[in-house]
Amino acid sequence: MKKYITEFIGTFFLVLTIGLVVIGGAGVMAPVAIGAVLMVMVYAGGHISGAHYNPAVTLAVLIRKRISIGDALTYMGSQLAGALLAAITVKYLIGDAKMPAEAIANPDAIKALIAEVIGTFGLAYVVLNVATSKSNSGNSFYGLAIGFTITAMAYALGSFSGGAFNPSVAVGICYMKLAAWPDIWIYLAGCFGGAILAALVFKMNNKEDK
Repeated sequence: MKKYITEFIGTFFLVLTIGLVVIGGAGVMAPVAIGAVLMVMVYAGGHISGAHYNPAVTLAVLIRKRISIGDALTYMGSQLAGALLAAITVKYLIGDAKMPAEAIANPDAIKALIAEVIGTFGLAYVVLNVATSKSNSGNSFYGLAIGFTITAMAYALGSFSGGAFNPSVAVGICYMKLAAWPDIWIYLAGCFGGAILAALVFKMNNKEDK
């Protein structure tokens, strides 16, 4: 149970921060805050659950065979629940009057899809290499690496898709009207696709790391 609670808490604070800094007007500094909260939550929960906070990362770890199917599905449920509660909390704290009135549909679905695939690939690739690789076992830099990956990808690709790189984040931003529900397929396909690709590349490059 403690693993699932940890995944819930980490995803909650990630989506809460995204909502408050983006809607709150943090502007160009928003990716820094988002990367920072992911970093500290990874350090806080890594020893308990592995600190995925992302169904796409959980899928990559499942393909890597570092988590069971049952745990993976429960992780994803916990992550989704944390994201939804965070989105509801953001809406309550900010108030309806200051929330986006209407989500803007993504004008270029193909570019957004490519951005989500690339960003999630980068994130899952880093997670697998710094947090699950035997050669990096016991390292102290994995949280920084993961947090900075999100910061870099958000700056580089956020203008194309909003920079979710996480299906739970996608649900949260759709609820907060930072993205449109009809565009949810972009995030689901892009994030899970990028994660699968990252897992396959990791296994190809690390055949001895079973």
